[in-house]
Amino acid sequence: APTSVHWHGALLPSGMDGVGGLNQKVIRPGETFKYEWTLHQHGTLMYHSHHDEMTQMAMGLVGMFVVHPRNPRAIPKVDRDFALLLHEWLIRPGTERPDPNAMEGFNVLTINAKAFPGTSPLVVKRGDRVRIRLGNLSAMDHHPFHIHGHYFKIAETDGGRIPEAAQWPETTVLVQVGSTKVIEFIADNPGDWACHCHMTHHVMNQMGHGIPNLVGMDTAGFDPRVQKLLPDYMTMGHRGMDDHGEHVEMGHMAVPKNSIPMVGSYGPHDYITMGGMFTILKVRERLESYDKDPGWYENPPGTQTTQATPEELRRDGISA
Repeated sequence: APTSVHWHGALLPSGMDGVGGLNQKVIRPGETFKYEWTLHQHGTLMYHSHHDEMTQMAMGLVGMFVVHPRNPRAIPKVDRDFALLLHEWLIRPGTERPDPNAMEGFNVLTINAKAFPGTSPLVVKRGDRVRIRLGNLSAMDHHPFHIHGHYFKIAETDGGRIPEAAQWPETTVLVQVGSTKVIEFIADNPGDWACHCHMTHHVMNQMGHGIPNLVGMDTAGFDPRVQKLLPDYMTMGHRGMDDHGEHVEMGHMAVPKNSIPMVGSYGPHDYITMGGMFTILKVRERLESYDKDPGWYENPPGTQTTQATPEELRRDGISA
């Protein structure tokens, strides 16, 4: 199919801007076009098809690119620098590819084209200065990106670097469609910390949109009848989405071809009922390598929540 490439956020000559038909001839199959311009800015930029956008961006013709300043002292030095592209897809269970005509009902939400538990953890050492570049090229949805266990400062937007005196602390930053945000913080709190979009349906995969749930009801015998028509379907029973994930993980429920469980996988303590636009910030005192997953964090004695004993409940005047 014909295409073109738009350099989203870049200041460049009109003839290099990449809008098919407006700034250039479209690039037809078998052709190679070149884009050349002098970079007069630094920051976090994106690129995407600008010909038949609805189809081509929905199929994944998107990306990020980072322009570093010529003077390295122009921005603070960091120890870890991550780029996370947020995207959404409608992939109907059992199908081979995304539906490019979708305007709603997006059911796979990704970070760098991966949905949890397939996302890569963000591995850092305690005391590291961390920069996370967030870009959103989703079709329709904004993403409030939230990090547990740390405050961060919003350091850059599409318009460039925010003066340090004007930066403000947050735990959640809204990344609108077509925009970038850059956050920075000191990783001073060891542990495994969730990083995710705070739209609750964006941390689930391939939701059964439009199908009623039966949370809190006895659904015995209901699922087998529905699954004759919808092989991937499972009601939200007494424990909500928790049931679905564990049944898939234990092999009690088949997942259709080219599909993934609605929610994540087992963690160190129990099942993690998160999927989609979710990853883990892993802060460690010591690391063999930034490129190696250090595994699950072991909480020091006295810092792990545990079940309250009957004696503790009575002491606090709580009826068991």
